[in-house]
This record gives sequence, C-alpha cells and structure tokens, in this order.
Amino acid sequence: MTDTVPSSVTFTITEPAETPWLGVFFGYVAMVPFAVGTLVFWLAEGPWRGAALAITLFWGCAILTFLAGVRRGVSFRTPGGVTASQIVTMLWLFCLGFAALVLTALALPAWATALLIAGYLSLEVFDPIAARKLEAPLYFARLRPVQMAIPVLCLAATLVLLLVR
Repeated sequence: MTDTVPSSVTFTITEPAETPWLGVFFGYVAMVPFAVGTLVFWLAEGPWRGAALAITLFWGCAILTFLAGVRRGVSFRTPGGVTASQIVTMLWLFCLGFAALVLTALALPAWATALLIAGYLSLEVFDPIAARKLEAPLYFARLRPVQMAIPVLCLAATLVLLLVR
C-alpha cells in the first residue's frame, strides 16, 4: 500500500491573539535559568561563580538558536509563503547564538554576553512586528516584549559585572 503525498494543500486556521497557556508556561520557564544564573553569578564566589556564568551563557546560546528554529518553523506555514525577513531573522538569531557559543567556549564571556543581548533585544523588538505582519504567531506581539526583557536585563547585569570586575 502506497500513500501518496498531495501536490498542494490549503489550510484554514483560526489563531487567537491571546497567548496559549503552554506558550506562557514554556516561554517563562525557559527564562528562569537566566534569572537564577545571573543571581548566582552576582552572589557566589570561587568556582560557583564561573560555573554560573558558563551555564547561563550556554543556556542563552541554546535558547537563542532554538528560537531561530522556531522562526524557521513558523515560516513554513506563513500565508503566502516564506518571507525574506523570516529567513534573515532566523539566520541572524542562529549566527548570534552560534558565535556566542564559540566565544563562551573560548573564554570570552563579555563578547558572548554582548551578542546574546543583541539577539534577545532583537526578538523583543522584531517579533511583535512579525506578528503584526502575520510572519509569527499573533501572541508574539504580547509575549515577546515581556518575555525577552528577562534575558536582556539578566545578561545586561551579567555584562556589567564582567566589565566592572
């Protein structure tokens, strides 16, 4: 028995502007390590401080590259097809996340932190715009500014301490 794949398909969807419960849950749970890592980095001494910094930066890289994948995945279902801004945003986020990963591995945490701040700040600004252009879920317009403020603030506090000490 052979299943054939249709040559095309049309979807009709209804998407609420309200953030789904799982979007809120997973969106904010993913931000907790930023807050905890930054707090430990500021308060701990010795190897705990270095471990908190490394884990926070690696987490930031992982989440940023994951969000690049989210942007690419959404582009497959964009009305009218993928847009250039979706591809550029995906590449921007992925390259920032990967470069920050390399810089973290090379023990250049201030540079890695700066790149991560740029990535999360861009999500805070561009995802609401993408939602209004139907290039991202509608609820990104409300979720992303508040959600992305958490890593931006945490990473900014981390960068301050890196530059001061």
